[in-house]
Amino acid sequence: MRLKAIRVRTRYWRPGTDYVSEIVVAVRDLIQEGDIVTVSEKALSTASGLLIDESTVRSGSLARLLVSVWMRRIWGGPLGRLTRLRDATIDRLRNFPAHEGAAHKQVALRCAGFLQALRHYSEGGIDGSNIPYSYVGLPLRNPDVKASRIRETLEDQTGKKLSVMIVDGDTTYTWRNLHLAPRRVKVPGLVHFGGFLTFVMGRMFGFRERPTPIALSGKDIDPDWALTLANISHRVRGHGAGRTVWDMTEALGVGLTGVTWSMLDRIDHFPIVIIRTVSDE
Repeated sequence: MRLKAIRVRTRYWRPGTDYVSEIVVAVRDLIQEGDIVTVSEKALSTASGLLIDESTVRSGSLARLLVSVWMRRIWGGPLGRLTRLRDATIDRLRNFPAHEGAAHKQVALRCAGFLQALRHYSEGGIDGSNIPYSYVGLPLRNPDVKASRIRETLEDQTGKKLSVMIVDGDTTYTWRNLHLAPRRVKVPGLVHFGGFLTFVMGRMFGFRERPTPIALSGKDIDPDWALTLANISHRVRGHGAGRTVWDMTEALGVGLTGVTWSMLDRIDHFPIVIIRTVSDE
């Protein structure tokens, strides 16, 4: 048996997009019985309007301290080296923006808590890549409900039995049968014990790194296999305008908050990847 992955291009899903209808139109002529339809959490979050404009956020003293000391000196120094971050990433952390960075950390403290705010990126699923201006996307509320709605609509429209997986690009770390998720998710077999420690442990000890399935609907899938499928879908999908905010703004040739909706509309987006088991016979 082998796997076939089909990435599906769509328009950029701005806030207010009926993503269920978009998914049905995009995949109904492609899917087969037993397929696993994987969808990017970021795309669903943006379509659902789960955004915060950080330019309107007033940062507190703790958020500013996290930027000036924790991000620039600790992550941009010993902790960055301990966790084997790339030199370019460490350099970016050393120059973490004071004003915008403090507003971002204030959002992280408010929405994800202190231990998540200690992460150097994607605090509790908060992310600004592939989103314009000063907006950041929040993690989905009840992603399992959304996965079930997508699956049930697809099955009703196509008459085929399917599974649906929602995938976050943030990393789960695996050691043997222990799967340490970056945040608490309802996928059986994935555990979370708090904040930045998952990332530090996983990187220090060289645990296996894979993107995180945050919701599954349909056929039961072993957690290790679910992580493998999430990894395949994430690699095939690509990073849209950029893997990080820095990558996105550099690719588009603008400042930190200079990305616009129209710029993102022009980028190729593949929020859906269909994974299919194919017999060698």
